[in-house]
Amino acid sequence: MRIEPLKLDGLFLLTPEPREDSRGSFTRLFDVDAFRAAGLNTTWLQESRSYTARRHTVRGLHASLPPAVEGKTITAVRGEVLWVSVDIRRGSRTFGRWESVRLAGGVYSTLYAARGFAHGCVSLTDHCDLLLRADTRYSDQHGTGIAWNDPDLAIDWQLGGAEPVISDRDRQYPNFRHFTDTVGGVEL
Repeated sequence: MRIEPLKLDGLFLLTPEPREDSRGSFTRLFDVDAFRAAGLNTTWLQESRSYTARRHTVRGLHASLPPAVEGKTITAVRGEVLWVSVDIRRGSRTFGRWESVRLAGGVYSTLYAARGFAHGCVSLTDHCDLLLRADTRYSDQHGTGIAWNDPDLAIDWQLGGAEPVISDRDRQYPNFRHFTDTVGGVEL
């Protein structure tokens, strides 16, 4: 497994190295020794599946607040998504900056995200399956969000002019400035 740090501290792209033969392939998605060697968390309390039926579906930006701030891994099992992470860690040198990575099923590309990021994604294909692991139990009362289309963040969702499919809840999230004015960011 290759573990590559991304531009924002706390984000890593994990690329499995499948073993193939005439029967098919075997791919290890998690290795406690490789994670520990890279200084990554190795304890996962929840594992979830996210399925998206249609291309151009936007989810997020979702965030969690103390005491339920989540670190996570996101693995594409089928389809392709653009995963976006926004640094919401108070005092971070990259606070308010975002980074995106394409995650593709079949190769099981994975994003590792330390605690303190807001997350969202857009499906780039129909029928996207994601596997998510979290190091903290989800708490609805500590969940919040930021407007996916906030002009101050100026995230390139790679929609190519397509109208996104998005939930009413996600459409109603406030902009990043409101988030920082009311919450101030996540203290870790």
